[in-house]
Amino acid sequence: MSVSMKGKDLVSIDDLTREEVHQILETAEIIKLRHYAQEEQPVLKGKILGMIFQKPSLRTRVSFEAGMMQLGGQAIYLGPDDIKLGEREATKDIAQVLSRYVDGIMARTFSHQVILDLAKYASVPVINGLSELLHPCQILGDLLTIKEKKGKLAGLKLAYIGDGNNVAHSLIFGSVKVGINIVLATPPGYEPKKEIIEKARIDAQKVGSTIEVIHDPEKAVQEADIIYTDVWTSMGFEKEKESRRKVFIPYQVNQNLINHSKEEVIILHCLPAHRGEEITDEVIDSANSVVIDQAENRMHAQKGVLALLL
Repeated sequence: MSVSMKGKDLVSIDDLTREEVHQILETAEIIKLRHYAQEEQPVLKGKILGMIFQKPSLRTRVSFEAGMMQLGGQAIYLGPDDIKLGEREATKDIAQVLSRYVDGIMARTFSHQVILDLAKYASVPVINGLSELLHPCQILGDLLTIKEKKGKLAGLKLAYIGDGNNVAHSLIFGSVKVGINIVLATPPGYEPKKEIIEKARIDAQKVGSTIEVIHDPEKAVQEADIIYTDVWTSMGFEKEKESRRKVFIPYQVNQNLINHSKEEVIILHCLPAHRGEEITDEVIDSANSVVIDQAENRMHAQKGVLALLL
């Protein structure tokens, strides 16, 4: 049974019900099939998405902009020099004014509070394109990819290796919504936020999935169906690059680590990848790697979100 999501915000996957997560994924699957069948899908004809960017972007900008165009709508790019959130103008005012111009707002920001403020004051749907805390659209694309490659979601084991960052946070939320068992191997002191894990455990208990945080990457990947990694130094933490590199070396996803997992394990990376750091060329270019399919599915998953929310 479908539920109406029109007008809803997407700030965090944790805010969505299990039914809504599956509805987004199923909608994305239909949209993708029709895209490859070269069928016109003008479901967002006449709709405009305002896109606010505080950070540089390849995948987020192009996937949202192309996605809107493929669904018959349009997107307006607003870069760091166009809108100085909270500096040139109050976020509250920006949210209210943009709501009079566009049908939805997508924002890629540094502070998560900016996303919360936009959602609070905008009268149109607000989509979190990335914040320091969460990256929900990325994980919806990841779940779509896993479902395509493995034929299911519930009961799979996902091993995340690296920094307990925004991607890890949303990956935890997304995994427990669909019944994936997730184990995260991070260096001591770089674990995901405790409050994220505590919130996610509520959903995990409902579906019978598990969340585990450890410090041994080899143990984490044993019997894993999916291995996921991300950069060691996210945007905003550039000053820590050298210190982080020393700490994270044992957490590199290389062939030796992959050998401790299942032969048919798939490798995910949200990109951009720092080849030779968190992942080797040998692994990211291997037959097990699905990172390019994963990048494509960002667009299809976001089209599912846009079609349902706008």
